[in-house]
Amino acid sequence: MGARLRASRQVQGLTIEQVAAATNLTKGFLSRVERDETSPSVATLVTLCQVLSVPIGSLFEEPDTEVVHMEDAPRINLGGRGLVERMLTPRSQSRVQVLRSSLDVGASGGDDLYTINCDVEVLHVLAGELEVLFTNRTVVMAAGDTLTFSGREPHNWRNTGSTSADIIWTLVPAAWSGSS
Repeated sequence: MGARLRASRQVQGLTIEQVAAATNLTKGFLSRVERDETSPSVATLVTLCQVLSVPIGSLFEEPDTEVVHMEDAPRINLGGRGLVERMLTPRSQSRVQVLRSSLDVGASGGDDLYTINCDVEVLHVLAGELEVLFTNRTVVMAAGDTLTFSGREPHNWRNTGSTSADIIWTLVPAAWSGSS
């Protein structure tokens, strides 16, 4: 509970001093609460939650945690050719989407440049080589390379290497989700 209260305070840019002043609690007491060294009374917890605009119930909820094993990751097809794509994040996750693609030699994203409905794409090459084409440039990538760009920038990709390639795509926010 303390870590969640501290995170909420920090996200809002508030100091312990500011929260202490707003709640009429001491800095030392708030520090101990944030380190889970003491438990506040219900009345104090309600006051803290009001000052931090945190629903009191959220302090007791289990965090969203879900493991997707590679062998269970659903296969998807976002329009490319010569590849196997799997979604590594749950379909219900809307904040981020992670995809793993295994690309055959000659695989590509199609004939034309395309865009993805996301703010940021991060492409990481696990193995092999990849060319990423943009309107005015081509980026050549090898194993270990990572490229970050706007999903709304027209682009495409192709495996021009002599071996298959494995890549990870991270899309923020998730470009596509469905029921899990």
